[in-house]
Amino acid sequence: MPFKKLHPEIQERLATLEISTPTPFQSSSIPVIKSGANVYCVSPAASGKTTTIILTTMHALKCREIGNAPRAVVLVENKEKAMELYDAFLLYTKYTSLRVYVGYEELHIDVQKSEIAMGVDILISTPKSMNKLFLTNGVSIADFKIFSIDDAEFLTQKSTYEAIMSITQSIQKCQYVLYSEKMHPVLKRFESYFMEYSKVVRIEN
Repeated sequence: MPFKKLHPEIQERLATLEISTPTPFQSSSIPVIKSGANVYCVSPAASGKTTTIILTTMHALKCREIGNAPRAVVLVENKEKAMELYDAFLLYTKYTSLRVYVGYEELHIDVQKSEIAMGVDILISTPKSMNKLFLTNGVSIADFKIFSIDDAEFLTQKSTYEAIMSITQSIQKCQYVLYSEKMHPVLKRFESYFMEYSKVVRIEN
């Protein structure tokens, strides 16, 4: 059972939320993600992808704050999805010391830079906002451990595709996990760039 091998604080929170049984997708994906490999996670809506992002991110960071620079990044399509994911993360992290921060294009980049500098463990952002942070040295990439992309189909858009390519070219070593409902050819193309030696976890309808 994947939940049994997660960090004890995560197991406690799952028990409090009365979540005891992983979905088929979670049973298949969590052990592979925990192995540290780059992973394409392909499964239908409502299969447990968002919760998997949260649990595997918390596990990778051992449920505790360290230093000031982000160690986990989650990219989403827009502000609305960023705020939804932020609220979902807080449901699980509020009894840990993990610091979660959310940024998006509508929030001035200087505000984001100053708030991130105060100390962040998990950074939720959009590709364009994240790329702007990179280009203005607004975020340190030295400590990145896991980089997840939720509903990654939006990366097929030209502007977001260019942003993710720019971001990932700067990162030396990091685990990447892409979540999507279908394996789009553009997503598959990332194997030649930052998704090297990736594994695929696929759950059909």
